[in-house]
Amino acid sequence: MSPGVSIVTPAYNAAKYIAETVASVQAQTHTEWEMIVVDDCSRDDTRAVVRGLAGRDARVRLVEQAVNGGPARARQAALDAARYPHVAFLDADDLWLPQKLERQLGFMRERGAAFTFTEYRRISDDGARVGKRVRVPDRMTYSRLLGNTAIATSTVLIDRGATGPLAMTETYYDDFVLWLGILKRGFVAEGLHEDLMRYRVLAKSVSRNKANSAKHVWRTYRDVERLPLVRSAWAFAGYASRALLKYRSF
Repeated sequence: MSPGVSIVTPAYNAAKYIAETVASVQAQTHTEWEMIVVDDCSRDDTRAVVRGLAGRDARVRLVEQAVNGGPARARQAALDAARYPHVAFLDADDLWLPQKLERQLGFMRERGAAFTFTEYRRISDDGARVGKRVRVPDRMTYSRLLGNTAIATSTVLIDRGATGPLAMTETYYDDFVLWLGILKRGFVAEGLHEDLMRYRVLAKSVSRNKANSAKHVWRTYRDVERLPLVRSAWAFAGYASRALLKYRSF
């Protein structure tokens, strides 16, 4: 029997993209899922759009935050509401290819893996432009991930039955900190060499501000992970070099 999957989707002012994102989940060949969209007090029509989608498909669930709390709180609200042990992460403007869940669940079963991620391609804001395939390594340990950018949030699938409960940390890179926390406990993230996600590059995306991103990665090393200065510098050098290669071309 195939396991059910709870999909964690934080949403803030995502009305332009959320219907397409939900449609990419509804097109999955693996059909046992619930998609928990947490609206973080959007100022656009996100809530109305998701409410309408949920009314037509009971697998789509809308959670409405009382106050704007940021992505970590929104993801935690979805995790708290999740019914299934298997948890996937999908940001409100990204897309999955139809076999994403089926292929990744099969891969987890074959490998006995608790934490997996996949390859993907970037797409432009309007979806018209598709970028090169972003390759991933076979596996990621805690030490290796410290200096790496390989795990894209919307490719991640985790078995909470193996890892235990997932708790978000309220920090800028809450997803990165979650991955580190799991791997620090001795788990290994297994990379599936299949292109199964589309990462939308928004014109005003905060993550594209390299200086700001670098500052917060450094703070993650020093303030969250409490790494010594030398190890932080080593990890940051790896992060910076890989980030440059990753974004050298679309």
